[in-house]
Amino acid sequence: MIQKKEIETLEDVRLLVDQFYGKVQQDELLKDVFNDVIQDRWPEHLEKMYRFWQTVLLDEHTYFGAPFPPHAFLPVAQEHFERWIKLFSETVDYYYFGERADRAKWQGERMAEMFQVKMQRYTNSSFRPLI
Repeated sequence: MIQKKEIETLEDVRLLVDQFYGKVQQDELLKDVFNDVIQDRWPEHLEKMYRFWQTVLLDEHTYFGAPFPPHAFLPVAQEHFERWIKLFSETVDYYYFGERADRAKWQGERMAEMFQVKMQRYTNSSFRPLI
């Protein structure tokens, strides 16, 4: 059994991101969506995710960008978001506890909700996100 700890460093963020996306790449529902889009660019994607979560959880502003536009037209439905949240929360809970762990889970759920609403809006209109 792993010794749970608080999220305090970039190494903690890296472990969270690596373990979570390792699960995503193996998950029957999610793997094709992610692997089809990311293809051989997983190292690049993971680096971006380290910076995003470092900014969100450690208040070290290393991520600059808009997370939604690259996801705007992914072929996903409610069950994809539910699985993403489940895997993410399980990963956080397995390794971490505390305020930042709670913030990570809250932020993940918030992003999933926001992405779903925006994706539905773009699907049902002629507007396109600025990339």
